[in-house]
Amino acid sequence: MLGVLRRKAISSASFTSCVRKSLHTVRPAVCKSRIPSAAAEEISLLTRQCGHVRNFNQLVLPGCSSNLRPERSVTNLCSSPILSNWSRTFCTNSGDTVDAVVPYMGESISDGTLAKFLKNVGDRVEVDEPIAQIETDKVTIDVTSPEAGVIQKFVAKEGDTVEPGNKVAIISKSGEGVEHVVPSEKSSEKVAPPAEDKKEEKAKPQVETTPVKEKPKGSSPPPPKCSPTELQLPPKERERRVPMTRLRKRVATRLKDSQNTFALLTTFNEVDMTNLMKLRSDYKDAFVEKHGVKLGFMSGFVKAAVSALQNQPIVNAVIDGDDIIYRDYIDISIAVGTPKGLVVPVIRNAEQMNFAEIEKTINTLAKKANDGSISIDEMAGGSFTISNGGVYGSLISTPIINPPQSAILGMHSIVSRPMVVGGNIVPRPMMYIALTYDHRLIDGREAVFFLRRIKDVVEDPRRLLLDV
Repeated sequence: MLGVLRRKAISSASFTSCVRKSLHTVRPAVCKSRIPSAAAEEISLLTRQCGHVRNFNQLVLPGCSSNLRPERSVTNLCSSPILSNWSRTFCTNSGDTVDAVVPYMGESISDGTLAKFLKNVGDRVEVDEPIAQIETDKVTIDVTSPEAGVIQKFVAKEGDTVEPGNKVAIISKSGEGVEHVVPSEKSSEKVAPPAEDKKEEKAKPQVETTPVKEKPKGSSPPPPKCSPTELQLPPKERERRVPMTRLRKRVATRLKDSQNTFALLTTFNEVDMTNLMKLRSDYKDAFVEKHGVKLGFMSGFVKAAVSALQNQPIVNAVIDGDDIIYRDYIDISIAVGTPKGLVVPVIRNAEQMNFAEIEKTINTLAKKANDGSISIDEMAGGSFTISNGGVYGSLISTPIINPPQSAILGMHSIVSRPMVVGGNIVPRPMMYIALTYDHRLIDGREAVFFLRRIKDVVEDPRRLLLDV
């Protein structure tokens, strides 16, 4: 083969120089594998540079052959820049480190904000131990460690927008190569300044105060007089600017969309809580002993709302374009105020539950909402919302509809007021209730009948037993 190449190279000096550089030495070699596809591509590039070669299929790499017979191979081709890059081995992971990534956050959530790190670089973590918190539009999600080890370094920073699958931290199983530098802005603010800077800061006030002492009294200029109409604003140093959380921004957007979309109207009524409070007082001990949960007022209002929604199904419906969707199920959303914002977990199929099941579900969802462990699925959907502002002392309010629902019931505080009962003025524990509804779908007649049904059931819970 070498002789054939030399005879063809006589007519071209350029090809001769090319072959002299590439084909320096030859030696026989045997290999069991064929030429790699990547090497074949590089050889084809070399043939295009040497235009007089028509067939270069027999050129092989060191120690390789296109068949099992010993053939000549070129050894100095690896000195070519192209082939040297191809022959470089890929670096492999030793398996000592694992990545902590952002988990799946739900179908309706595409990204979140890295709120804070729960651990520091160099801390020991166990399997599934939370190391960071991701704040989304609805809930807070934990980023957990996939393996037990030591946090080697943080890849993201607090305040970064992250998506599912993004790397947040690197965990070292053996604890080697830990970087004691946290890329957090808060940690950089806590670093103490050098001693020289402190000396300079101490020296500055002394320099500034010396000329003040030498000035005679009364030499300072009088303060500028402001016109009576000029507004005196507080100094900027007494204000703090804090960015809104994603949950707060989401709540603000939804409430504003509710005002812009719905024709909001609120109707009121008042409820005498005497009989419901007596029912609770008579059976609270037996209820706790049998069901392991306390009997509250919320379960009574949920049962009353279920009865009212069954009597007025239009309140449980919703507008979709030019159509009205009637729901044959009742999913009651309960508004819960948490330190991080307002969340609305859902009681599924409330029409099929009794008082004990409703109380257990409410307690479970409320605990999850307060500790931040509630999931997206537990807040999705809902056909009607109940908001209890009375736990905070609210006397009366006009709640805003939770889209895409059509109405919301507002409960308020229980206040003892003088009422006329049987011609006599007696004190009664009274509560104002409010129904805000979408007037595009629900007329005032249905709204008033809805509140009247809740009033009747709460004031006489025996109606639920008799279905009257």
